[in-house]
Amino acid sequence: MRLSGKAAIVTGGASGFGAGIVRRFILEGARVVIADINGDAAREMADELGDAALGLQVDVSSADDVETMVKSTLRSLGGIDILVNNAGVGHKPEPMETLSEEMFDRIFDVNIKAIYRTARQVVPIMKENGAGAILNIASTGGVSPRPNLTWYNASKGWVITATRSMAVELAASGVRVNALNPVAGETPMLKTFMGEDTPEIRAKFLASIPIGRFSTPEDMGAAACFLCSDDASMITGVALEVDGGRCI
Repeated sequence: MRLSGKAAIVTGGASGFGAGIVRRFILEGARVVIADINGDAAREMADELGDAALGLQVDVSSADDVETMVKSTLRSLGGIDILVNNAGVGHKPEPMETLSEEMFDRIFDVNIKAIYRTARQVVPIMKENGAGAILNIASTGGVSPRPNLTWYNASKGWVITATRSMAVELAASGVRVNALNPVAGETPMLKTFMGEDTPEIRAKFLASIPIGRFSTPEDMGAAACFLCSDDASMITGVALEVDGGRCI
């Protein structure tokens, strides 16, 4: 029960890594807003998890949606102790010069600008409380980039740098900011990254991970719980690799 009494928001919380984080947070005693662009999935998951969960339809590329999410959380949970910026998008592998501007803008809006939007809404609340934990989900792609995913890799490199800068600026206010760098996992984004889901391509991916398996939602939930708990009270500005050794 390391998160007992804590109120949390997890964006992109209805599937993949986000769902793993939500489930672990609730297991550890938190009350959680599951914010997802798929509102039906968010509400279904909240119904499954009981009174400790609230499902909201939220498009993090919309400033109005983010503001409404924060107001709903304050109204329902009475505060915000933890914010997990997990929502993200990727693109299929292709040469950097052929990616459409529309897709580039989508990556920028969801992977980068959404963190700016949530910070504008949540940081003042945490500053006033003198405490809080923000966790940004980056990627091993921001540390050890793969070819043909350049603009996705770049967006996650931005997340890592933003995390460190946020940590330095907010430390005096009692707010910690960290990031997680997962390797590819069994999530809806896996097929996007691989371009095609075949045994041969999966084997090639797995060959780059010394532990020999993908990241799981449970792996991410465990790491997120630690970094957002008081057990990590002296840890801020860290981008922790949950990657089975891929970035070594």
